[in-house]
Amino acid sequence: MASSLDDLLQLGVRGRTVLVRSDLNVPLDTSGSAPRVTDDGRLKASLPVLQKLTQEGAAVIVMAHLGRPKGAPDERYSLKPAVDRLADLADFPVTLAADTTGEDARAQAAGLAPGSVLVLENVRFDARETSKDDAERQAFAAELAALTGDSGAYVNDAFGAVHRKHASVYDIAALLPSYQGDLVKTEVDVLQRLTGEPVAPFVVVLGGSKVSDKLAVIENLLGTADRILVGGGMVFTFLAAQGHKVGASLLEDDQLDVVRSYLERAEKAGTEFVLPTDIVVAAKFAADAEHETVAADAIEGSSFGADGIGLDIGPASGVAFADSIATAGTVFWNGPMGVFEFDAFAGGTKAVAQALTEATTRGALTVVGGGDSAAAVRSLGFTDDQFGHISTGGGASLEYLEGKELPGLTALGQ
Repeated sequence: MASSLDDLLQLGVRGRTVLVRSDLNVPLDTSGSAPRVTDDGRLKASLPVLQKLTQEGAAVIVMAHLGRPKGAPDERYSLKPAVDRLADLADFPVTLAADTTGEDARAQAAGLAPGSVLVLENVRFDARETSKDDAERQAFAAELAALTGDSGAYVNDAFGAVHRKHASVYDIAALLPSYQGDLVKTEVDVLQRLTGEPVAPFVVVLGGSKVSDKLAVIENLLGTADRILVGGGMVFTFLAAQGHKVGASLLEDDQLDVVRSYLERAEKAGTEFVLPTDIVVAAKFAADAEHETVAADAIEGSSFGADGIGLDIGPASGVAFADSIATAGTVFWNGPMGVFEFDAFAGGTKAVAQALTEATTRGALTVVGGGDSAAAVRSLGFTDDQFGHISTGGGASLEYLEGKELPGLTALGQ
């Protein structure tokens, strides 16, 4: 069983340097003169552990990544915008090192005062962080561990990265006394409730662009979920698998047979697939695109013919999905129902979000599975406390529900 942050605090951290893997991988708006954080949910979720450690007198060094740089410094992926926002939110001093384990990081780490936080620059600026070569990752992890001096400790509080076998997530845990952060513990506790014996009916809502991203989780949930509601871009592969034409909508031809097999197996497994009965079809992929609502089996019957592109589930489907959620004891949602970034195509996502808030109020366990879903509910005006739990790790959540072993948890003894 993984040691907890409370275990570390009981041992004492005053005068020690604690290395924390946090998730600061936030979305940025780069259209202005300076990058701006558009959703600070992960930053706010990272604060409690940092606050506990600094209040107890630890000097804290944070490791984090942003985006997918190519293993070398790249200004586009600097953590500076995230760290600036973190500093605004925090009640303790926060600074950013100019590198990861280089001269500036070593100098700042050596002089770091108790109660202060130093964030290392994007760990993915060093190719060894994500290397497939164990020795390369271990060498980088050793440099990170060395920043803590003689009495360091490691806390993994980045649930969004626990599915990665990376130096700052996996290898580092073998070099320092290692502990599970509160955020990771909460995420695991919630996901265990979903994969154990969830309160029935267990309703799963899946959206997003590609059905291929969700195949493994569907496979693992057949027979466990009572109902799986399908929206987003992935729904068009389901509709095509039923023999319907989908115009210019997103379609994964290579997954049609797999989807057909799921539809055939679902009834025997005791899981019902619920697909939209209407679709919002547009002339093009644009916020101001001309659009209309048609039956899900008549997409090419819209004014746009075979050129029409489905960008949201329709209003009748939104009502039906909400009705299905209204009877649920447990709800897991991953992936928006449409292109929520465009007001005209946000209706389905908003209907699902509203239904989850109402389910939360009546006592159901509602889990929003991170990533685009979390960004969607916040951008549509909902607050985190309206849901039972908003995950900070979309990919990690899905892999946990797929039944996969997550390296970051394994390294902690989870």
